[in-house]
Amino acid sequence: MADYTHKNLTEVEDAAPGFGFAEMGNVRFAKDDLDAERTGITHLKLNSGQRMPFGHKHDEAEEIYVVIAGSGRMKIDDEIIEIVELDAVRISPELARGFEAGPDGISLLAVGARHDGDGEVIQGFWTD
Repeated sequence: MADYTHKNLTEVEDAAPGFGFAEMGNVRFAKDDLDAERTGITHLKLNSGQRMPFGHKHDEAEEIYVVIAGSGRMKIDDEIIEIVELDAVRISPELARGFEAGPDGISLLAVGARHDGDGEVIQGFWTD
């Protein structure tokens, strides 16, 4: 393996269709494309007014989310917070989280430790 890997995140395959929300935006898991062994990075983009159809949490992986464009809301367990461009939010592994885009959509980076099998999808996480 090379000492470094350079990849534009728009070149990473969009996994949103596999999660059933392609019309809502896109999600690009770049760990493998970057040849990362222990670090995960994901680019998540939600179109205007869209909400992720599920939440998720981890067994071990702490994550940091950084809003790189737009705004919206983030649900962390039972709390909802407003997030805007350049906000960074650290989430402990055991807390469930999900996102909703504001009127201009939202684009986020998620960074954290990554290993296979450390994650749980929570259907119906965010209901009004």
